[in-house]
Amino acid sequence: MFKKLNLSEPLLSVLDKMGYSEPTPIQQKAIPLIFQGKDIFGCAQTGTGKTAAYILPMLQKMDNAPKTSKTYVKALILAPTRELALQIDQNISEYGANLSIKHTTIFGGVSQVNQVKKLRAGTDIIVATPGRLIDLLQQGVLRLNDVEYFVLDEADRMLDMGFIGDIKKIISRLPEKKQTMLFSATAPREIMSLANSLMQNPVNINADISPAPPLLVQQSVYLVPKDKKRVLLKHVLSQTGKEQTLIFTRTKRGADRVTRDLVRSGIRAEAIHGDKSQNSRENALKCFKNKSVTVLVATDIASRGIDIIQLPHVINFELPEQAETYIHRIGRTGRAGVPGTAISFCCGDEKPYLQDIQKLIRKNIRVETHPFVA
Repeated sequence: MFKKLNLSEPLLSVLDKMGYSEPTPIQQKAIPLIFQGKDIFGCAQTGTGKTAAYILPMLQKMDNAPKTSKTYVKALILAPTRELALQIDQNISEYGANLSIKHTTIFGGVSQVNQVKKLRAGTDIIVATPGRLIDLLQQGVLRLNDVEYFVLDEADRMLDMGFIGDIKKIISRLPEKKQTMLFSATAPREIMSLANSLMQNPVNINADISPAPPLLVQQSVYLVPKDKKRVLLKHVLSQTGKEQTLIFTRTKRGADRVTRDLVRSGIRAEAIHGDKSQNSRENALKCFKNKSVTVLVATDIASRGIDIIQLPHVINFELPEQAETYIHRIGRTGRAGVPGTAISFCCGDEKPYLQDIQKLIRKNIRVETHPFVA
């Protein structure tokens, strides 16, 4: 029960309305430690409830702090992608619905005018991607001298995307005395080194650190020649009906190509990747969430930023080169107690990737028969 974690009535009321009654393992472990002011290193897979694990206690501590007329940034949350930053900001809105705490998102790809306006009006929490935040810091638009809480979310993704240098620049602008919370799905050496340099006597929390696909995801693989993948995709989509399907490709060009092919076939599809404008990406995600578009084709930049509780299907049009990425991709379905399916297409060149995935998850994925063999 969340009550046992000493959460305040305004937060418990919101959680009750949202239908959340039992905290997840990461929430049970992290929330009491954050209340105690500890620095924490949380190793948790996507979909484990880690966002609420740091937002809930942080909101309560900020709400309980002595009120002052001085307006300054009290908390900074760094996220690797715009999608994830927006998702975290939405979570803050939901969990903090009964509190008077201001928050704003900072990210690139759009004009900075509105973001600067919100900052100048005063904000308690900033959720940001590194690039735009550094731009605004260098312009002198904001200062981080008074930050009391610093969260680095999906640190391993930051590493993958080459943000570690930017993160170190941002850290240099933060006060030495602060509470730091770092979350990562994996714990590579570089991340552990960053954590050790950043935190004071951190408490390590391992919430199922061993990579494993969600239990409610039914996995299968289609062995198919590369040139038959697109016709197989249409065949599979015809069997799923009009249910929402998230399709992953390895490249931006591949995502656009698959999307164009589906649209030509009369399937409502949109692509989402790093070359799309921010407005385009937000609109595609909005259409997918409200089901006016049934298929979303994404690159891995979106694999941890898309949060749709009842997403029925994930299709790996191309297998990822890193086996752990497979876990993150299929973790978009089978969430919140709702079963999902994860289908992968594997051509001859990708068989080593399939072997790595099966080795990582310690099981063979069921092979499906289909008419589009060589």
